[in-house]
Amino acid sequence: MAIAKAERLMNLALCLLGTRRPLSKRELRGSIEAYLEAGSDDAFNRMFERDKDDLRELGLVIETVENLDGDTGYLARRDSNRLPPITLDAEEAAALGLAAKVWQQARLAGAASGALQKLRAAGMPEAEDAYEVHSALEPRIPVHETAFEPLMLACRDRRPVTFDYRKANAARPEQRQVEPWTLECWRGHWYLAGWDRDRAAERVFRLSRITGRVRSRAGAFTAEVPDVVTVRETVESWAGETASRTALIRLRSGSGYPLRSRAISVRELGDGWDELEIPYGHGLDAWLVEFGPDVVVREPADLRADVVDRLRAVAKD
Repeated sequence: MAIAKAERLMNLALCLLGTRRPLSKRELRGSIEAYLEAGSDDAFNRMFERDKDDLRELGLVIETVENLDGDTGYLARRDSNRLPPITLDAEEAAALGLAAKVWQQARLAGAASGALQKLRAAGMPEAEDAYEVHSALEPRIPVHETAFEPLMLACRDRRPVTFDYRKANAARPEQRQVEPWTLECWRGHWYLAGWDRDRAAERVFRLSRITGRVRSRAGAFTAEVPDVVTVRETVESWAGETASRTALIRLRSGSGYPLRSRAISVRELGDGWDELEIPYGHGLDAWLVEFGPDVVVREPADLRADVVDRLRAVAKD
């Protein structure tokens, strides 16, 4: 079956690339043996639409043209399906290879691998990966949340979505209607930035707090998508990376390395505890809760109260 489909796709591609004028479905059916063997017009139409989508997914640019009689024709112009000369040197090729490895745990793995194969076929040099042998670091971005793939596709296709979202201090999840803009990774966690229709405001959602299935919705976006840089700054702020003041916490000795790496000062208190002064921005309370009994907030009072509220909400469950 796989060989038959590959042969059918190849024949369709050759027909579309070899014609000087758009070919109708009827003409393509008469030119390709597999289409002639289709049991009915409906079976042929389904097969042709799948094959056309597969060729486009592989990178073939297929144009749809309507003639004077109203019939739809298809062709793939050769000048639209040729890559310009590849001028990458070995170091640039190695950098592309390293970037492709980053997405081996997500749906983008296939796209990244396919892009490299196309570039190599067009003349990109086969570079030895200098990072493969000598580096102790693995170039990976972990993606464990099931919501990542449907949200990635929704961001790409500009499709509104709905999902159930549970805030850190909430007892139960609430449904959100969101126009997704982009996904960003901060401190090992994935965040979605988008427009919350119910609140008529920009919001950021942590993927690990999305429960259930992400469902796509029909219709266009109602809010303008901001510049990418602005969105990244918003995620950074909501994720607690932008600090406006400092907080004083007690941290158990030998624990909380991410907190220690951001600390402005560290003082040993004895009895297995240290005192840290850390930047305090939006989202710090949710981050501190993740360290459980290893962290005690001393000041400011509002941060301490927020952390206590979140811990109580978790304890009720």
